[in-house]
Amino acid sequence: MKIALYQPDVAGNVGTIIRLAACMGMDVDIIEPCGFPFSLDKIKRSGMDYIEHVKIVRYDSFEDFKKQNVASRILLLTTKGNQKYTEFKFQKNDILMVGRESAGVPDNIHKSVDARLVIPMKNQMRSLNVAVSLSMVVGEALHQLN
Repeated sequence: MKIALYQPDVAGNVGTIIRLAACMGMDVDIIEPCGFPFSLDKIKRSGMDYIEHVKIVRYDSFEDFKKQNVASRILLLTTKGNQKYTEFKFQKNDILMVGRESAGVPDNIHKSVDARLVIPMKNQMRSLNVAVSLSMVVGEALHQLN
């Protein structure tokens, strides 16, 4: 199982997610372009020395990412999801993907993923931070698989 970040906007979130991935033994794919000039220095503050423990692969586009991951299911964490993450059956080669902090993912990507997972929230709340969302779903997925 690994994590994919679609055009992330916030370097601090990327660092936090890399730290999560390191602690949970996961790789991270980053689908460009980022909303900030990508450099390990920018994300090192929140990722700290955990960055060296994570395989990070960067892709120029979603199409390139998808071509390189045909053997995996792409599971999008989204407020527009149609299935609760706690009721989903995870598999070892799944990819947990989050969209841009500012805009999520475009409709064409929504339509091309294998599942759209939602975290149920209190009414009138828009969304959780992407790193928080990933932490919750990673916890459930690893619980199911281990």
